[in-house]
Amino acid sequence: MEAEVESRREPRSLIASDRVIGTDVRRPDGARVGVIERLMLDKVSGRVAYAVMSFGGFLGLGSDFYTLPWSVLRFDPGHDAYVVDITEDQLRAAPPRSPEGTDPTDERAWEEQVHRYYNAAPYWGI
Repeated sequence: MEAEVESRREPRSLIASDRVIGTDVRRPDGARVGVIERLMLDKVSGRVAYAVMSFGGFLGLGSDFYTLPWSVLRFDPGHDAYVVDITEDQLRAAPPRSPEGTDPTDERAWEEQVHRYYNAAPYWGI
């Protein structure tokens, strides 16, 4: 009886951050875009604000890093990856970021720019 109840439960929606790091980012058609390198968390709310994704390069060398608002990514179990609907040209035109997730500009201005670029609702207003 316990196994039957177990099989009817919804799959857990929680995942450890270290299991997200290294996960592929793909397009809806399954084409690989990049890899999640780091998650940026809002210290006050505890929400994931961004994923820092590496793109291009070979074996981590020559990669560019981009900040993707967490709200533009969705997990697709069929691809076992996070999916974002963005072209390579759109990604190359996006504001790049360091692998540490830092940028020399004012943080709020940077965040607003990134959210506008991806047409995403800001995490601080959710």
